[in-house]
Amino acid sequence: MKIFNTDHRLGFIGIGLMGKPLTLRLLKAGFTVNVWNRSVEKLAAVTSEGAIAQPSITELVNASEIIILCLADSQAVKEVVEQGILGSGVRDKLIIDLSSIDPETTRKYAYKLTKKCHVSWVDAPVSGGVSGAEEGSLTIMAGGEIKDIKIAQDILEPIYKRFTHMGEVGCGQITKICNQMIVSANVLVIAEMIALAQKSGVDAAKIPQALTGGFADSKPLQITAPEMVAENFEPVKWRVKTLLKDLNMAKEVARKQGNDIPMSALAAELMQQHADQGFLEQDPSTLIKLYSEK
Repeated sequence: MKIFNTDHRLGFIGIGLMGKPLTLRLLKAGFTVNVWNRSVEKLAAVTSEGAIAQPSITELVNASEIIILCLADSQAVKEVVEQGILGSGVRDKLIIDLSSIDPETTRKYAYKLTKKCHVSWVDAPVSGGVSGAEEGSLTIMAGGEIKDIKIAQDILEPIYKRFTHMGEVGCGQITKICNQMIVSANVLVIAEMIALAQKSGVDAAKIPQALTGGFADSKPLQITAPEMVAENFEPVKWRVKTLLKDLNMAKEVARKQGNDIPMSALAAELMQQHADQGFLEQDPSTLIKLYSEK
């Protein structure tokens, strides 16, 4: 059995779809984990396993050496940092942000915290979904200084299979955006492919098996194609709004850099169309409905 270095007291902010299984894995590894979440009722799932609920972000920060964020978007990270961390009097600690957010927001708050509080920042967005979080097999792409990266790599070991240092602060977020460009376009093509196969008389349920090991194979194919065929969209394991958020960030980064990203821009349009039909909070496997009901 793997033995982890659990000397550090952790603070975990954001007990959502990903935050819950990640906190549980850190607890199982032997860490002391303080937790805070905007929706207090979600804390029960982790406090019942030993996590320590803190009444405020400030109290969580004061009780922890390393603060881990796992939040929905840039605005959520901004609120937590502005309202709870910057004014807490914290000094000489490390923030590890697992959220997928705007690289400029990442760099802005990393700079603010370093200058004001001597607090270091590692952006470490993850890929692998809820199943990867539950299994401890996530892929992490990280940005930050070497000394901080080494700490993050050690602390997060119970949750990942692959951890790659991509460069300075913000580079992890850029890499995650690149990841989401591929994933989003992939899921959209899978949806239109399944619809085409079904309307052409093919047993679409066999497609994931038929394509296994070939160039068209992928985790999104193996996960979403069976769900699309069966129209089984529950439980929600990830959300359309997450892919839409990341595609919009890709468009903004590309605009600022002067890059053309026509495939991802089209993916963003289609994802927005699907979201506007009431699927914003739903699983991306529902994208089959863009094609199957025409």
